[in-house]
Amino acid sequence: MPRMTTALITGATAGIGAAFTRRLAADGHNLVLVARDTERLREHATELHDRHGIEAEVLTADLSTDQGIEAVENRLSESKHSVDLLVNNAGFGNKGRFLDVPMADELTMLKVHCEAVLRLTSAAVVGMQARGRGGVVNVASVAAFLPRGTYGASKSWVVQFTQGAARDLAGSGVRLMALCPGFVRTEFHDRAGMGTDNIPGWMWLDADKLVAAALADLARGKTVSVPDPRYKALMSAVKLAPRGLLGGITSKTGRKYGPQ
Repeated sequence: MPRMTTALITGATAGIGAAFTRRLAADGHNLVLVARDTERLREHATELHDRHGIEAEVLTADLSTDQGIEAVENRLSESKHSVDLLVNNAGFGNKGRFLDVPMADELTMLKVHCEAVLRLTSAAVVGMQARGRGGVVNVASVAAFLPRGTYGASKSWVVQFTQGAARDLAGSGVRLMALCPGFVRTEFHDRAGMGTDNIPGWMWLDADKLVAAALADLARGKTVSVPDPRYKALMSAVKLAPRGLLGGITSKTGRKYGPQ
């Protein structure tokens, strides 16, 4: 009988993270669910266990703190109940232009989007490399390819870091991929207090379809996934557009341009 595999997902109770948990549970993976809200985590874990018969472990952690990051690092380093797939999904957006957002909030974003991703990826990959198998999905955004504030800059870092690490680990059996969605119908924008009335309907993606496409890209060995034909075309156009024009366009769409 094959060994049950285990996936750890941060930001697991909502949005893209919750979509990953639903798909992975349906595929028979045991789960480690990471988020800040213990009650919500437990409710989600119970639902997934009852529906799919998998084990769903709960780990309460705030990735904007060293203590929270360390708790997840420790779980990823366990060899007895090893993690085969890490999904670094936790993230948030700030409402407002540069200098409108408090510096503390900007630094917290870097902590969650960059430092946590670096540390958790490193903690997971050590064991994966030793076992000769494993995968990491770092959720970035199409904002990574646009000149738009700390959010876009942090997601650009995620893409560059993931591509570099994937190259260094080539041939090890460990796959790394940066997932770059566009606008996804989740509670992300409401939590950040961002209006979405000016976003055309065609730009919205379904989280479950997004995850299915992302996992297919991971299986193909892609290191960057833009999992929708509409956004693939849009990003191709972005590569040809002047940077100044892109800055003006993204200003009109608001500070936050992307998923989660």
